[in-house]
Amino acid sequence: MTVVDVVRESARAGRMVFFEESARDGAQAKTLMSAEFRVRLAREQGAVFGADGPRHVVFAAGFPSVCGQEFEATRRVALEAQGAVSPAAICRGTVSDVRLALRAVRGAAHARIMVIVAASEATARALVHSDARAALDAGLEVIEEAVELADGVAVDVCLVDAPRADHALVAEYAGAMTARGAGTIVLADTVGDLLPVQSRTLFERVAAGAGPEAVLVSHLHNDLGLGLANTLAALESGVRVAACSWLGMAERSGMVATEQLLFLLAHDPAKAAQILGPGAAPWWTAPDLTRLPGIGRMVSAETGVPLTVTTPIVGTGVATISTGTPFTHPQTFQPYDPQQHLGVAPTVVLTHLASQRVVRAVAERLGHELDPAQTRTALTWAKDRAYRLSQAVIPDADFATYLAGLTAAAPAPTPVPAPLPVPAS
Repeated sequence: MTVVDVVRESARAGRMVFFEESARDGAQAKTLMSAEFRVRLAREQGAVFGADGPRHVVFAAGFPSVCGQEFEATRRVALEAQGAVSPAAICRGTVSDVRLALRAVRGAAHARIMVIVAASEATARALVHSDARAALDAGLEVIEEAVELADGVAVDVCLVDAPRADHALVAEYAGAMTARGAGTIVLADTVGDLLPVQSRTLFERVAAGAGPEAVLVSHLHNDLGLGLANTLAALESGVRVAACSWLGMAERSGMVATEQLLFLLAHDPAKAAQILGPGAAPWWTAPDLTRLPGIGRMVSAETGVPLTVTTPIVGTGVATISTGTPFTHPQTFQPYDPQQHLGVAPTVVLTHLASQRVVRAVAERLGHELDPAQTRTALTWAKDRAYRLSQAVIPDADFATYLAGLTAAAPAPTPVPAPLPVPAS
């Protein structure tokens, strides 16, 4: 059966595809998404791109060989989120694993499996107890059989620990696997120790050696805090499919965060052109970035991974203002307009850094209009409280209680007597 591979089509047309790993690799961050939530997340992520969700999102639904429950979760995503994304099942490089993964997604529109194959000497010894060439030969045989068994399912390959492997060897097998019918070839850094220049070199060398038909995918970890930088380097080299995970969830220190990568490529065409090249047209349908904060909160609530004040794009600090000059000139102190791009309205937060303007603004938001003397008194109270408790942010509820007492204690205005009537002349 001929596979219409919309992911290959997108990548070869210069469009961006996000290989979403939060349900699968994110589990190694000690999280577990229910089957219902995986379906919901896949649908929400696909909706970012409207009807073109399957062309822009591969959703790694699960690793069916883990257990029966994982198989069922993967199967549910394949059946219930098809049409929203391209659903994928992940498997080891054995025929039995391949058969199970195919069962999990078969019958779903744009279904895929990803077969994991060791590429470096170290991972070949650890995973299959052989040298790298023998492991890649065995992987090539499994890919050939997987393509024969696929019956309409696209077959991707993940070459594990590709940076520490012989790049020429990786390129040779990436080309051979593509020639045998593999849809994409994922180069996984596995240990997360790349620098951006090394990432660019890896993808350039493998692309040159594998040939023009090979579609490479970046899968880059964040152990050194360079997951995003390394992914951008891969994109600069010509890669158009990037593995990512909501809130950066993955093993150890995670991987490039979906919301950060997507926002960076979509909010400013000039920035996208610097990364992807002049004239880049990365979207079939431009992404709706206003959906990102809601998805981030949803994933945080499901997994327990917190959103903090320093979390980019979807964190609690986005669009918050607490000091005087940014309050009066917000555009001067932010790289993008959160209201315009994310639909997040600015919020003034009361902290120990507040000015009188900030105090009045927060008071007005809470329903109190302060005169100058009350403003000064409230500012003194706010700073004293913050330093006394060693807590920068003063909750609205606490400030509202204080304001109620402050305004109630204010003397009532002196009544102005009505003018006496003027006698008629």
